[in-house]
Amino acid sequence: MSELLYQLAAYLKEFEATVTAVQGEEVTLDRTAFYPSGGGQPSDQGSLEVLGRRYKVASVRKGDGEVWHRLETAGVGPGDPVRGELDWERRYSLMRTHTAMHILCGVVWRDYGASVTGGNMEPGRGRMDFEFERMQKELVAEIEAKINEEVRAARDLRVAILPREEAFKIPDLIRTKINLLPPGIPQVRVVEIVGLDLQADGGTHVANTKEVGPMRIADYKSKGAINKRLVIELTS
Repeated sequence: MSELLYQLAAYLKEFEATVTAVQGEEVTLDRTAFYPSGGGQPSDQGSLEVLGRRYKVASVRKGDGEVWHRLETAGVGPGDPVRGELDWERRYSLMRTHTAMHILCGVVWRDYGASVTGGNMEPGRGRMDFEFERMQKELVAEIEAKINEEVRAARDLRVAILPREEAFKIPDLIRTKINLLPPGIPQVRVVEIVGLDLQADGGTHVANTKEVGPMRIADYKSKGAINKRLVIELTS
């Protein structure tokens, strides 16, 4: 199984590895900094340099306990040495966006006690659904002001991988309405925005909320009787 470098080293832009398996245009590596799509976060993109030839990484996914990198062309073999390079502009935008969503989730949980019922993101933009009975313009403006206050507060982020039993002693670790963590996993990765939020999460984040920059709530709508959607955008 690949060593998942992105879990504790989100700012790693380049890395060296070895190809461990090939299926058509997909390859696995013994270690990778590429984030596979999951948890509402799209996969990284970038390139693999193999024996002097560069292959574009179009997408990355998890499957059968491995991380599969889909290349635009075939030609890589097991045992080949690899130098991986992320599309850093895309990755960093996703890191900022994911942290913005955790700020939103933290504020909504802290001040309104609403659970998350869904979410998704793309670079610079994300949406989250919450258990709100009503969502009015005045409330949206209030939430927008509060999330930008948390950006200006310059709160540090911390990432840790904990034994499952220890992780589930943390109050409110799961913020989604349904616990999506597989029951058999022995360890849980947690992401903390110091002083605001602490929850189980597998994605990549910036080191401090100030890196997110200003954001706005670009849209809001009702998705059901007690299901309201907020769409956020980074503005710089």
